[in-house]
Amino acid sequence: MGEKLFLLLLLLITVSSSLFQFGISDTSRKSGDGNEEWGYVQVRPKAHMFWWLYRSPFRVKDASKPWPTILWLQGGPGGSGTGFGNFLEIGPLDSNLKPRTSTWLRKADLLFVDNPVGTGYSFVESLGQFAKSDWDAADDMTTLLTKLSNNTINLNNTPFYIFAESYGGKFAVTLALSLLRSIRAGHLKLNLQGVALGDSWISPEDFTFSWGPLLHDLSRIGSIAHQISNQLASEISDQIKKGMYENATLLWSSFENFILAKSNRVDFYNFMLDLDLDPVISTTKSLESNSINSVRLKGRKSSFFGYKNYKPGGEGNLEALMNGPIKQKLKIIPPDVTWGGQSDKVLEFFTAEFMKPRIKEVDELLAQGVNVTIYNGQVDLICSTKGAEAWINKLKWNGLKSFLNTQRTPLFCGKEKGTKGFTRSHQNLNFYWILGAGHFVPVDQPCVTLNMVGAITQSPGS
Repeated sequence: MGEKLFLLLLLLITVSSSLFQFGISDTSRKSGDGNEEWGYVQVRPKAHMFWWLYRSPFRVKDASKPWPTILWLQGGPGGSGTGFGNFLEIGPLDSNLKPRTSTWLRKADLLFVDNPVGTGYSFVESLGQFAKSDWDAADDMTTLLTKLSNNTINLNNTPFYIFAESYGGKFAVTLALSLLRSIRAGHLKLNLQGVALGDSWISPEDFTFSWGPLLHDLSRIGSIAHQISNQLASEISDQIKKGMYENATLLWSSFENFILAKSNRVDFYNFMLDLDLDPVISTTKSLESNSINSVRLKGRKSSFFGYKNYKPGGEGNLEALMNGPIKQKLKIIPPDVTWGGQSDKVLEFFTAEFMKPRIKEVDELLAQGVNVTIYNGQVDLICSTKGAEAWINKLKWNGLKSFLNTQRTPLFCGKEKGTKGFTRSHQNLNFYWILGAGHFVPVDQPCVTLNMVGAITQSPGS
């Protein structure tokens, strides 16, 4: 009897401790100077999303134009915006905690969110609370932004822009549509001004069709591999058309491994390089099964976008940084929550969602008058410019023909010599070709990218 009582007490203590630890609903903190604010929002029972806002020290006072706010959405799915986008790409500090001269704070305030739940510092208390689709993620993000705007930080008076990278582009377009519905219903006050899709996974079919021809033209694969690549892309396309999205994801994984083998390990983030020689990707961790970032999916391996090994913007160990000094600084991260600890589960739950296109959602945004910008790095393979141009041609938007007939304008940057890119705009659709950049455009070409951000947001920042 005494042993049973002891076990019961132990169980009660454990449950109480767990409830205390995960009893975070909506809480936030500020830095001493007020330039940073962060916190958790409970978007659903047992589902907690982490956000981090930076107010720009470069804000122009008494400017004729209002100062914008940018929401950054990372890809993966499962890549952490508060980690990768913040410390490795566009935030105020790099992964060595040294100031970044090209921070996007020069043009806007920055809001990072670990999206979907289970990503970064965001967490769920049970498996049933993971998001399973882009629309699930959009619903959660809409809840978060509604609570933030209404209760925590004032987003009502700022021009609000969504910038996304990689799979984050799919999150961005579904979120934008969800926000528009909520705004029109009177549930949310937000001045949504535009969506920017950076090297975004909007049409998996078009991207996979681009790999074989592109790599063959670059002499990276031979004619036989080119032919097989086209066959594999057709098989993926067939599965997508049949709605067999999970099968398409597994075929995509096999296709990527085929490309790696036949190209002698081309870097999917920069086709001018070998994967092992890419200075942007960390080689401190082993790469399983010849893939960029392997995760197990029902007994199969898939490579998804390799954020675990991705390490631009400094040589610091991001995982150690986020689970050490940053976690200590933030003070509100539950002790048992490890940064990125649930990211593999995020990927698993998106297996059947991963290959779904979102071209129709882009069309809907354009039809509703939302400014849509697409920007792409010249040497990206995974989300190639060739593939992006292909899916743009599938838009039903009535301004498409005029857009395609509009001349491109060359881009330059300060005192730097040479053409840095091209741009084309018509009505509310804009496209930027960024030369010399791979998948991670802000890292590879920070100067012209920062100028692009200023032009998109009409920032009064210098």
